[in-house]
Amino acid sequence: MGSVVDGGDGGAVGRIVLLTTSHRVAPGLLSWPAWQVLRAADRVLCADPGHPQLPYLGEAGVEVERAVPDARELVDYCLGGGRTAVVITSAEGESALTAGLARLAGSGRERMPALELLPGSYDLPGARLLDLVQVMDRIRRACPWSGVRTHEDLAKYAVEETYELLEAIEEGDKEAVREELGDVLLQVVFHARIAQDDPDEPFAIDDVAGTIVDKLIHRHPHVFGAESAESAEDVREHWMRTKAIEKQRDSVTEGVPIGQPALALVAKLASRARGAGLDVGVPTGPGIGYELLALAVRAQEEGTEPETALRAAARTYRDAVRSAEPVSYTHL
Repeated sequence: MGSVVDGGDGGAVGRIVLLTTSHRVAPGLLSWPAWQVLRAADRVLCADPGHPQLPYLGEAGVEVERAVPDARELVDYCLGGGRTAVVITSAEGESALTAGLARLAGSGRERMPALELLPGSYDLPGARLLDLVQVMDRIRRACPWSGVRTHEDLAKYAVEETYELLEAIEEGDKEAVREELGDVLLQVVFHARIAQDDPDEPFAIDDVAGTIVDKLIHRHPHVFGAESAESAEDVREHWMRTKAIEKQRDSVTEGVPIGQPALALVAKLASRARGAGLDVGVPTGPGIGYELLALAVRAQEEGTEPETALRAAARTYRDAVRSAEPVSYTHL
């Protein structure tokens, strides 16, 4: 609604302030202008008796009417001598109230007080993640299907969603990338919520986030510490050196998941060997498998991800197949 001041007959009398707050910010953390207008207001109203700000306003000596505000009544109050009426709302506002005020102000026949929209608190970046955690928690408790899922039940979905994200990236579909990132994020939050119910070794989403935050800080000493990095290669060296100290692996192949696609597996093994300075010849043997192995190792040495390269070629092949299909095949 912005800030609208009536300039009609006799000027504006009083003002109505819609004070928006975010439930994603710790209660009580309001802006200084918000506290000023709350302390100076003649009336403060809030339709939600469970609004998280109410206890803190009470501690600050701000009396709040637990009432559903009416546009007509507020306008008459401010025109009748009330200086300021503050309505505490969510960030989305009270739709019925704002619609009523807009209708009265837009009629052209009403004398109106000043109308002001005042943000009292703002969402920080990442604030909607709190909503996701809350929604997932409710689903876990209330949904008969989600409530009994295990890590093992969901494992296949993590793979599927990752491949759908990969396809969206390869297709250059930004809207699909956003959606698929959400699906991947859901898997993380879902697994963390399942882990929270573990009777022996529970952990929650904050533990997951805390672990990766600590890891990122530790592996970026050039950002959070005293070391320096002038190039991407310097960063990679920092990362690999720190990772090697953390993991204390007995072999450069340790930790490489065998279950990943074969070309990606070969590329990872070749990268580990090359990074460790090992001169490992490519094994030979009968069959096309060894030929594919040699091609994948060569691609990795030349800076090409064989899995990505083959997928790109496969898409070209798919398009060629589609163009060669009889029209009737499209109905199969």
